[in-house]
Amino acid sequence: MPGDGRPFEQGRSGNPSGRPRGARNRSTLALQAILDGESEALTRRAIEMALGGDTVALRMCMDRLMPVRKDRPITFTLPEIETAADLTKATKALMQGVADGEITPSEAAELSKLVDAHVKAIEAVDFAGRLAALEETAGNKGGRR
Repeated sequence: MPGDGRPFEQGRSGNPSGRPRGARNRSTLALQAILDGESEALTRRAIEMALGGDTVALRMCMDRLMPVRKDRPITFTLPEIETAADLTKATKALMQGVADGEITPSEAAELSKLVDAHVKAIEAVDFAGRLAALEETAGNKGGRR
């Protein structure tokens, strides 16, 4: 026991031989064992119910056949972004893409986040270069005395 009031050392598990990675819960295993023998019959029944007009069964079947897409690849050309000043060109292209129906507003918002991250990276590199130049200038002035 460390002296700072914590029961375990930092970075050390209280149960190093705990549940192994990938192990399943007992209730999950029991349910899976029950359903294993009946899965084909249950699936057939759900399909029959869906075909009979049961909207809940239909939705369940459709969700399995074609799940909701979270993301999709898009083809959209952005202008070259080499400096922070180029940000306005990129945002103008995004707005025009939404206006023309090439991309959705939510796709434009996600692309805007990528553009913003890229501009921040450019600014960080620019800042580091300017800082290095200032330090070099300050070092040269200090050596002349």
